[in-house]
Amino acid sequence: MTATMPERIKTSPADERFRDELLAVLPHLRAFARGLSGRPDFADDLVQEAAIKAWTARDRYEPGTNMRAWTFAILRNHYLSELRRSKRQTDLDEGAAERLLVMEPDQEGPLHLDDMEAALQKLAPERREAVLLVGASGFSYEEAADIAGCPIGTMKSRVARARADLARLLDGEVEAVESKSRRP
Repeated sequence: MTATMPERIKTSPADERFRDELLAVLPHLRAFARGLSGRPDFADDLVQEAAIKAWTARDRYEPGTNMRAWTFAILRNHYLSELRRSKRQTDLDEGAAERLLVMEPDQEGPLHLDDMEAALQKLAPERREAVLLVGASGFSYEEAADIAGCPIGTMKSRVARARADLARLLDGEVEAVESKSRRP
């Protein structure tokens, strides 16, 4: 009796095209997930789950439309679901957690990418998401508003406020940003 290799699973040409488009967008998804969560391990989990959900829903994807925007929306929705689930599972006081996690700024040190990442994590979630979609991921305001499910004017406002907050954070004005970041 001879051992045979299992046959390769046959996929349709449409599935092959979808797979290729999905693979091409994975690095962008990871960058977005890392910016949202601030944790590489959680970002990888988010991307994996978003890719699985996209593959499962591939029959609902319309070829020729924006795969990046579609998968970013899937990832964002999953991220928000995970946040809601984790809020229900913890008894940790959010105010206490924020006080514990605040790092004093280092005005003397040179500006590094780590400083930008730390500053991003101090932004209000809506502002961080907006600046990541428009500034880092290259979506237009219209596309970012569609992904976030908000009006375009709101997206423009969030991006402008996020950029101003980042500038203040990187200049060491932490208190000013924390009090102003309560607005969407």
